[in-house]
Amino acid sequence: MARMSVTTDIADAGIPEILIVPDKRLRMKARRIVGADRDEVAELVPRMFAAMYRAPGIGLAAPQIGVSLRLVVMDLAPDDQRQPIVMINPEITARSEELVSREEGCLSLPGQYAEVIRPGQISVSFEDEGGRKRIMEADGLLAACIQHEIDHLDGVLFVDHLSALKRNMILRKLAKDLREKAARKPAR
Repeated sequence: MARMSVTTDIADAGIPEILIVPDKRLRMKARRIVGADRDEVAELVPRMFAAMYRAPGIGLAAPQIGVSLRLVVMDLAPDDQRQPIVMINPEITARSEELVSREEGCLSLPGQYAEVIRPGQISVSFEDEGGRKRIMEADGLLAACIQHEIDHLDGVLFVDHLSALKRNMILRKLAKDLREKAARKPAR
């Protein structure tokens, strides 16, 4: 089970560790954010972006850092042109009938990728950091990323969209990779 790590590196202080499968917290459904959570959300957002950028990745859901809140951060722009997106209580309100296949990976399943079939276009409603209601139409990579991150809020991983055979192959490979990484890690 992944745990928050204590670090002495000042640059990494306060940046949460991203949970890795099979951490049980990744399978829990996150709760809606209410007014009383706003201070916690304001504190979490920059830390989540820092963890996502450090990984590096393009999306991160609060459950991936062990926080059971319906909060997602994303940034699909190149490093030098950052365009951060924050979604509070996101909900997909419409999906296209057209399905598309796109290779997906996940920061909670490092180094593992597979083709996932999802609706090609979606409409999502959410609140921004200021509490304003928003609606976004998305397609392509943005639509896939939003669906992937909302899945995390419901305890669903991208491998859950695969056949049992493919999912088990990926999970076994991840477990093997993590064991090998742990064996190479120098003792403190």
